[in-house]
Amino acid sequence: MAIEVSNLSKHFGQQTAVNSISFQVGKGEILGFLGPNGAGKTTTMRMITGYLGADEGEIKVNDIPVSEGNHRIKKNIGYLPEHNPLYLDMYVVEYLEYVARIYGIRAPKKRIKEVLKLTGLTPEQHKVIRSLSKGYRQRVGLAQAILHDPDVLILDEPTSGLDPNQLVEIRRLILDLGKDKTILLSTHIMQEVQALCNRVIIISQGNIVADGNIEMLTRNLNHRHQVEVTFSRTVVDETLAQIKGYVTHERLGTHRYRIAGESVDINESVFDFATSKNLKILEMTTVRDSVENIFQQLTKKPQ
Repeated sequence: MAIEVSNLSKHFGQQTAVNSISFQVGKGEILGFLGPNGAGKTTTMRMITGYLGADEGEIKVNDIPVSEGNHRIKKNIGYLPEHNPLYLDMYVVEYLEYVARIYGIRAPKKRIKEVLKLTGLTPEQHKVIRSLSKGYRQRVGLAQAILHDPDVLILDEPTSGLDPNQLVEIRRLILDLGKDKTILLSTHIMQEVQALCNRVIIISQGNIVADGNIEMLTRNLNHRHQVEVTFSRTVVDETLAQIKGYVTHERLGTHRYRIAGESVDINESVFDFATSKNLKILEMTTVRDSVENIFQQLTKKPQ
């Protein structure tokens, strides 16, 4: 495994930021790490990179245990923090030369040239970082993260604040990098998961609440078989409960309802129900759970 996390916990005073979580990331996998603000994503990523010590549990990267200040680990990891820290008064190529010296990269000019081309920064290499757009600053952050050719990339909100064109460019770059590297990325953009990730972990209040691919998560959710139906007249709640396989429903309008059932046959059950009640169906649509719906259901705070 490229990353192994076992019973990992982190506390800040009385607050539990990460609560005994465990997961693994295989080599060559792109894993999306989702969760609301304060869920524990960034804290977990900082512990994996060794920038923050864990209170309990164990982390291994490429079978090497992580501990704060472990230089062997940091050589295996490329890290782009959420707030991309750059020396804004440096030129792009100057900054990458500086990073190359830190890592002791052999033949740095050759490697910098390769990375500039890979990240699309060649035309911008002699510009001051301060003058670059947000998208190009993210590219510089990614360039420093991959400069030493690490096996594992930890990317914290790599597409935050980008416009649609920049999003497409950075996504393409991450997919290219994912061909031969393991990538763990956090994001609040649900489409990002579908566009980039082989697998997703959803974390809420320091706990992992889901782990799998989008199709599996959707399949395992309760009430996943849903239809939205508009009848010719209002139907009372107790009557809707007579639908075969009925689980629950939500009123969307005067005559419109979202009905959840136990099986994919819920459409037929609603049709049979309408026929038996002399109801006309004006419109009926199968509802497929989006990543947003999955996220909202799994991270909903208890009332």
